[in-house]
Parts: sequence; structure tokens; C-alpha cells
Amino acid sequence: MPLFFRFSCLSSRENHLNHLVFKYNEHKNIGSLDPAFAKDLADIWATNQLFNGLVQMDNDMQVLPCIAKSWTISEDALRYTFTLRKDVKFHKHELFGKDSTRTVIAKDFEYSFKRLLDPKVASPGSWVLNKVKQFRTINDSIFEINLKQPFPAFLGLLTMKYCSVVPEEIVEHYNSDFRSNPIGTGPFKFKRWEENIKLVFRKNNNYFEKDKNGVSLPYLEAISITFLPDKQSEFLQFAQGNIDFISGLDASYKDEILTADGQLRNNYKENVNMIRGPYLNTEYLAFFMDADVTEIQSEYIRKAVNYGFDRKKMMIYLRNGIGIPANGGFIPKGLPGYNKNIGFNYQPAKAKTLVNKFKEETGIAHPEITLTTTSNYLSFCEYIQREIQKTGLQVNVDVIPAATLKDAKANGKLNMFRASWIADYPDAENYLSLYYSKNFAPNGPNYTHFKNDTFDQLYEQSFTETKTEKRKLLYSQMDSLVMQKAPVVVLFYDEVIRFTQKNIKGLGINPTNLLDIKHVKKAN
Repeated sequence: MPLFFRFSCLSSRENHLNHLVFKYNEHKNIGSLDPAFAKDLADIWATNQLFNGLVQMDNDMQVLPCIAKSWTISEDALRYTFTLRKDVKFHKHELFGKDSTRTVIAKDFEYSFKRLLDPKVASPGSWVLNKVKQFRTINDSIFEINLKQPFPAFLGLLTMKYCSVVPEEIVEHYNSDFRSNPIGTGPFKFKRWEENIKLVFRKNNNYFEKDKNGVSLPYLEAISITFLPDKQSEFLQFAQGNIDFISGLDASYKDEILTADGQLRNNYKENVNMIRGPYLNTEYLAFFMDADVTEIQSEYIRKAVNYGFDRKKMMIYLRNGIGIPANGGFIPKGLPGYNKNIGFNYQPAKAKTLVNKFKEETGIAHPEITLTTTSNYLSFCEYIQREIQKTGLQVNVDVIPAATLKDAKANGKLNMFRASWIADYPDAENYLSLYYSKNFAPNGPNYTHFKNDTFDQLYEQSFTETKTEKRKLLYSQMDSLVMQKAPVVVLFYDEVIRFTQKNIKGLGINPTNLLDIKHVKKAN
């Protein structure tokens, strides 16, 4: 059958089953459907529909069973033993032989993890297993992982798409082309991909999960993803009802759909639902503590910047109220360890006093700092520039390309820069790792080169603390130490915001902004 005819038939069927097809746009394109390369959000969203791991995360950041129906953790917190379900099958493929599929066994996880670590594969997710000493198959249903040291966030790490199970015979057949010929165990299976044009997944009728009423998941027949390259075109398609969902708030349409205080405008209320919640993303300005610049070295100046602008007003003017003004620490709202009382609020008189103290003690009459950013965040930096200059501190704003900024901040070439930290896994340790002295960039994420012996001791202690409440207190204590020295200016904690058509039900929201479609229903 000609390829065009097959695609045409499929499109006709999609139109016929329109109320069972979930449609969204991916303006950034998708690089790979191989979970070992699921680094960007676009790839993570797609692979989340196709693949499963041992465990999964719910919308409340709780780790739940997935292919592993249960697990035990040894008393020393070093050995994790997973018991697998026996009813999980791979998507059908002729390479599996006469049944066109087979059951997932522990050996499949052993292969998948070895592949993740294989330098020839060069997965960007190999770091996920850095704390793993060894893993092994006990029998078809038992898989064991041993850690080098206790790490309470380990189960959260295993929920990442990097840790998905893949079938050896299929991967070895396709090699690098597995990226466009994915076979997994997920609620949807791969159908076709015209790169940069359209991607289609179909329902996996053999999927193992059921809802609380015993009904097999997923409810939908298909997912259709388009690749319009800009957010304005994407919004237009959504407004016309051609796609079911958009995520995030782009400057091109934020004032069209939302009021200044973040409410849906009246002309959208009838047809659109808006859901929003905390996002594990902290937006901040960073000082390079090893900079040979008197102003950057000064705690007076760093704290003056922190006190010198109104975060709440900034969010209303520049983000229509979407995002939470950061008056707490570096750990974002939504994670255990967040403390709303340890940060900075707007105190312009105090900021001016701090700048004057700096002038008196150093003899520098006209202090100045240079803030480096990308064009995407220029409006934020210019707002801060205008406010801070009222304190007597000159602020210069330097705009450079994102790739240049990324390289320069990693190599200590910027005295002050805008940055953000999105959690790789939902544990506050992920945020505090930016201030551990052994993580100095470029060999780790400590871009500020912050060093504090007490912080380091508490950070190392947190790895051995298995009680959640005690670990939460340690996290908050560490965060407070960071804020006392002010190596950063925390701007805001981001929010996930989603807009859906009114007929979409069951699309939740979560602090990692993971797209989970298996519970989604679409009314006629």
C-alpha cells in the first residue's frame, strides 16, 4: 500500500475518532523517542507515553509502583530489592517472534541500566546511576540495586524516563535508529513520525494499568503532536480549537488570555480551563563568589540587591501574576524543606543603607556591578536594574546568547548572571547541591563557588538521614545558611500553568511539569 494512502487513511480515522484523539503542539521539536536521551521536556513528554520504569511519580510527588509492584530497602539503606509484575508486555513487534511481544523480566532492567551507563551510547542520563555500586537479576521477577552510599532521593531518581525499560532485541536491531522506532511498555505505542511535521501514538490495548474502578488505561485512542515552531501560532491553533492543550505563558499571548492579576479573561472562560500549581523551578541571579571584584565580594552589596526591588510587583507587571514571588530560600515552594521566612523582602531604605555602608568602608564612591542575561529575561533584569539604581548602586545589563552564558557561568567568567534551576528529581537535595563546595563548576553545579563548612557537614549528614521530617529540617537549615550569605538573589518560584479545552478531563498538574495522558478523557 502506498505510504501516502496509508497516512491518508490514518488521518481519516483520526478525524472520525476526533473525540478520542488528544492533540497538542511541540514548538521545540522532539530530538529522540529513545528514553536514554530524554533530556529535554519535549522528549520527556513524548517518551512518558511510550515507556515505563520500575516506579513512577504521582501528581503529589509520591513514588508509586509501576513495573515493580513492590520493593524493600535494607536497614543500611544501601540495597533496594524490586519485585516485578508478571503482566507487563512490550509493544508488539515482529522481532519478538510468533507472539509479536513478550513479558518484561528483570534481565530487561539489567540490560537497560547497562545501556544507560555504556559510554558508546553516551546517554546524557548516565549520571542518574552515579551512586549505584551494582545491579543484578535475582530471577525473572526480582531485580536488585546496591548503592555506594545511602541516598534518600534514589527512588525519585528512578522515576526519570532515563530509567525506562527497553527490549534488548529491538534496540540491538535498530541501534541509533531506535530513536525513531521506539518499542516500550507504555499506555501508548508508536505509530508514525514525520519529523518536524507530525507524530502519532496509538492506544496500547495490552497496557497493564487500570484505574481505581478496574477500567483499563488509557481511555483515549490516540495522541497527535504537531510541530508549529512558535508559541503565537500554537496559541492561535488552541484558540481555534484545533489543539486540546497548551502549557506555559508566552509573552506573545499572555495579555490576550490573562488579566494583569493572572485570571482568565471573560472571552475565554466559556471554552477554556486553566490549571496552575507550583513548578520545581527557581529563577535567580547569582554572584560568582570568587570574582576579583570588591562589590561582588561584599555581603552589603549582595544583600542590598536582595532587598532593593519588589518581587510581587515584578511578577504582576512581567508575568501577569504567574509565579510565586521568592521571599523564601532557594528551595522552591512545593518541596519539603521550603521555608517562606528565610529569604528577603522589599526594603528599599535598608538596601540604600547597605550600599552606603559599602561606600564608607571601601571608599568606593560609585559602586557598580554588571548583570549578564539572555534576551528572554532582559525585561526582568531591566526592572531590577531600575529599582537597584535607586539605592546608589550602578547596575549594567549585558545581553549575550544562551549558549555563551551557559559556558561562561560554568567556567567562572561572569561576575553576576541570571539563571534558573529546574529539579532533575523531586528532592530538595537537588537544589542544595548547588552550594556544596565539592560541586564547584565546571565539575558540578556550584556556579557561585559558595563555600561554607557548616553547610557541607549538614549536606553530607542529610544522606544518612532516612527519616523524612528530620531530613526536611536539615534541608531548611542548609537553605537558611545560604540565604544568610546571599550568594544569590532568588527572584521567583515558577508555576506550571496549563490551558485546556473545556471537554478535556483528567489532565492533572504536577511540580515537575510531566505530561501524563493515560488518565485523560475527551468528551464529544
